[in-house]
Amino acid sequence: MSYLEAEGQILRFRTPHQKAFEGKMKVPFGTISLPTQAKRLINQALDAKRISSGKFVRMFEDRFAELLGVEEAVAVSSGTDADIVALAMLHDYGARRGDEVIVPALSFVATGNAVIHAGFTPAFVDIQKDTLNIDPSGIEEAITERTKAIMPVHLMGKPADMDVINAIARAHGLWVIEDAAEAHGALYKGKPVGGLGDLGAFSLYVAHIVSTGEGGVITTNNQEHAEILRSLRSHGRACKCKICTLNTTSGFCPKRFQRGEDIRFVFERIGYSCKMNEMEAAIGLGNLNIFGEILERRRRNLLYVLERFNRFRPYLMTIEEKPGERIGPHAFPIIIGENASFTRTELSTYLEENGIETRTLFASIPTQCPGFSYLGYEEGEFPNAEWIGKQGLHIGVHQDLGLEEMEYVLETLGKFLEFYQK
Repeated sequence: MSYLEAEGQILRFRTPHQKAFEGKMKVPFGTISLPTQAKRLINQALDAKRISSGKFVRMFEDRFAELLGVEEAVAVSSGTDADIVALAMLHDYGARRGDEVIVPALSFVATGNAVIHAGFTPAFVDIQKDTLNIDPSGIEEAITERTKAIMPVHLMGKPADMDVINAIARAHGLWVIEDAAEAHGALYKGKPVGGLGDLGAFSLYVAHIVSTGEGGVITTNNQEHAEILRSLRSHGRACKCKICTLNTTSGFCPKRFQRGEDIRFVFERIGYSCKMNEMEAAIGLGNLNIFGEILERRRRNLLYVLERFNRFRPYLMTIEEKPGERIGPHAFPIIIGENASFTRTELSTYLEENGIETRTLFASIPTQCPGFSYLGYEEGEFPNAEWIGKQGLHIGVHQDLGLEEMEYVLETLGKFLEFYQK
């Protein structure tokens, strides 16, 4: 009797690296959609010889803001830059270098890197194993007199507990900056993530739900914040209009010399060079036009696997979609249970040998990423994040896959447990 037939019964033999199926499928981790419109707009940018940030970037920002239901969106060159620039804005409101930003211990390392590059110190809080997101019950303990912000991460597109996080922030006078890098299309109590805090930061990397190839975007409902963000992404310039006449039409700008000197060369703050270019925006506009279709396909794949995954407990676990939330499926996380008799390496090797690409499920940034060792954290301080960092992986559920591939993933996992679970 097979594991798939019996669900709870596991065969007791083990065949190292045995293939699950002779007729293997390919299940790539990620993809990018390049619809005809994107290619046409790329060619328009090339023909116009306008490659740097211009009218397509403005159009993309407007469309993304409309999608999120926010007032402003500011496009940058990566999701990491979105985090950095969003955080750096706090310096305009009294934050000082070395002040602290609370972040989850488990995330892609860019979250921690961004805090440091913005001039702050990350203060880490453990995550909840069942959500992969920051544990709100640990936030207040991490708050000090130097804390300026909380940056929750909606990991794998599953919304963090924003009501509790926002309440804590209000009680302590803190900013909330959402790291929504993987969470396009995610909803929390009916509202899009990325519009629930003071600022939201999205990645538009190649494997994400909305992609510009490389890129990122920051969302806000505050016009002043958006102006500062536009300044920060371009070296800290005083030139920070929402629509730049010079960039979008190559026309004369009457504001340039109102101060008696060219404001394009007046630098109000320490800034960065992280603008989105026109070709990236062209890809993004094409993605936004088919966003509903992309999200629908990803969610169909995600829900198909989620609804059938309990058969693998307690040896394999994953997240759940709870009432009041909608996951924006970046990928499908798989966490090895404490009673499993196999390793993550064995699981990922088996999946890869059978055509299913895998990625590790990140790491505990303060204790499993050596670059952060100078902060003085010790292994054991973040047990949940550390478990996921050692025992987690994730696989694709993207729009180029279908239910046939999802069923193949489930069958392959079942075969793996027959061979490897003692």
